Amino acid sequence: MGVAISTGGVYLSDDGGATWHASNSGVRAEFLPDKHPEFGQCVHKVAQSARRPDRLFLQNHWGLYRSDDRGATWIDIANGVPSDFGFPMAIDPEDPDCAWIVPLESDQFRCTPEGKLRVYRTRDAGASWEPLARGLPQDGAYETVLRDALAVDTLDRTGVYFGTRSGKVFGSADGGDTWSGIVDGLPPVISVKTAIA
Repeated sequence: MGVAISTGGVYLSDDGGATWHASNSGVRAEFLPDKHPEFGQCVHKVAQSARRPDRLFLQNHWGLYRSDDRGATWIDIANGVPSDFGFPMAIDPEDPDCAWIVPLESDQFRCTPEGKLRVYRTRDAGASWEPLARGLPQDGAYETVLRDALAVDTLDRTGVYFGTRSGKVFGSADGGDTWSGIVDGLPPVISVKTAIA
């Protein structure tokens, strides 16, 4: 089992929860004097691949990481994103190399960089990221997407959905290539879930 704790880091158990050990090798803690402590990292989200359980992605308070050994070690994959600060993360249910994030400018300004609402997707396990913005507002869109407000479905072409603190929900039926607004005017959206009937 594994747990991720904000300001605590990632902890793993190999004996059903009887004992736990810190598993933060490679994850930075920018806000501490020792940037690579054994524990104390501020983890915002961990996502595990359904197809390859050893593959995990991690969004840290500052940092974006991948593990290929169930969290024993982490490698930095913040390549080509405007910021490595953010909250949500989701992995394609069929493709362990494909994941989505929504970066925020910083911990001091927790809104989308440049006022452009963009979802970023990797198709090569974090070696590179591409911005996905077609159909999303790109002018004055200072939005915040929280850790559980991004979700994917299990359709043949993966659907991606997210909600914002300003009460908007957006969706994509083609893996993020194009987006449309689903609803506006809700209270802050803190969680988005998908279901197939």
